Parts: sequence; C-alpha cells; structure tokens
Amino acid sequence: MYKTIMIGSCIAAQGLFLRLLENGKMVVRVNGQEMTGTPVETYQKTVH
Repeated sequence: MYKTIMIGSCIAAQGLFLRLLENGKMVVRVNGQEMTGTPVETYQKTVH
C-alpha cells in the first residue's frame, strides 16, 4: 500500500509502506531507498 509522509515542513514523499515506528513516524520505500517521516492523515469525503 502506498502512503505519504512529510519530511520536514515542506517536503513530502510517497512510497510503499514498510512499517510504523514506536514514535509514530512511518517508514516508506521510495526508489529503493527507505525514508522516515510523519504520516499524512487521510480523510473520507462524506456524501449527503
């Protein structure tokens, strides 16, 4: 499953989810490289 993380305040990375760390950060694989950052929250749009 692909996930998006924030690295710093202005840089986002999207890659294959690898694991969630104890401190709440997420590790994803991007072009064969592991990157760690804060997960970007997703939301579900409600239909009325």
